Amino acid sequence: MTELTIPLRSQDEAILVLGPYDRFAKLLRQALEIDIYARTGNLRLKGAPADVEEAKRRIEHLLGKARKGKHLDLRAIEGILSGRGEDTGPGAGTTPIGRHGGRGPAPLPRSVLSFRERPVEPRTENQRRYWDLLEEEPLTFALGAAGTGKTFLAVAAAVRALRRGEVRRLIITRPVVEAGEHLGFLPGDLQQKLNPYMRPIYDALFDLLDPEALSRLEEAGVIEVAPLAYMRGRTLANAFVILDEGQNTTVGQMKMFLTRMGEGSRVVVTGDPSQNDLPRSARSGLMDAVLRLRGQEGIAVQEFSAADVVRHPLVARIVKAYMQPSPRGAEDDGPHGDRAHLDR
Repeated sequence: MTELTIPLRSQDEAILVLGPYDRFAKLLRQALEIDIYARTGNLRLKGAPADVEEAKRRIEHLLGKARKGKHLDLRAIEGILSGRGEDTGPGAGTTPIGRHGGRGPAPLPRSVLSFRERPVEPRTENQRRYWDLLEEEPLTFALGAAGTGKTFLAVAAAVRALRRGEVRRLIITRPVVEAGEHLGFLPGDLQQKLNPYMRPIYDALFDLLDPEALSRLEEAGVIEVAPLAYMRGRTLANAFVILDEGQNTTVGQMKMFLTRMGEGSRVVVTGDPSQNDLPRSARSGLMDAVLRLRGQEGIAVQEFSAADVVRHPLVARIVKAYMQPSPRGAEDDGPHGDRAHLDR
């Protein structure tokens, strides 16, 4: 048995190699019969000498392309790590023109689309306006407190578009930002540490789809849930793409995400400006993007208020209370204070 360490430049690179929910790590384990895991900023490989060397070659090839800013979609990454090469079959590397660019995407197989979706009905005027924007606009920003339905309705609109064959994939992503905890102190390997950050997205999916259908769609690569770092270097064409918790992106991360948008795609960015978990010195990419892009053709901004909260009735009152000035004697929260103002 041989053990080998591959240094990584960032946690993003670990996510790129291991894949969402350890998808690529499993592929390498099956193909080469090695153990692979991330620890202390490095990748560790363990197995027979020939297998370890081959895994190292594939991983370094992948990292080399990513570090040069090369476009790497899911198929290309799987091709590199499986040893098949980047072009994995007929049509690889080609992108059909989608909904907003002429011809629509090729229809998905009926076996993939044979799922039931839960009926969804917006409950407030802002939600109804948002629901229409999700249908009409290529890029929509949704700003509001917890419980206003901004993420749930976006996921519901994405499932609807997928069911109709308007898009070929549903991609949901979130930034991994610790809110009072640190990844290093959470139990488990890297993927186990990341799973809690993705849990709220799965809660929405399970409300809309039965578990069997969701599992089948994920297995087919039609639905993908992954950390934001995994979006780097990709072009997301013919997809409905949702960035949740957008207030926790930096300006650079938001620019990276928005420029992933490909032909035939719709993009939704949701966030609560009052729940920023970034370091105090970092500017929120959500607020920066809204201020830069508001009013441009094809870009919509929907804001929600406490009146749009559809959770427990107390939640609306809690949201209203936190929108008021800080009580006498409370510490000033500085740049992450009780309200975030936008130029209207």
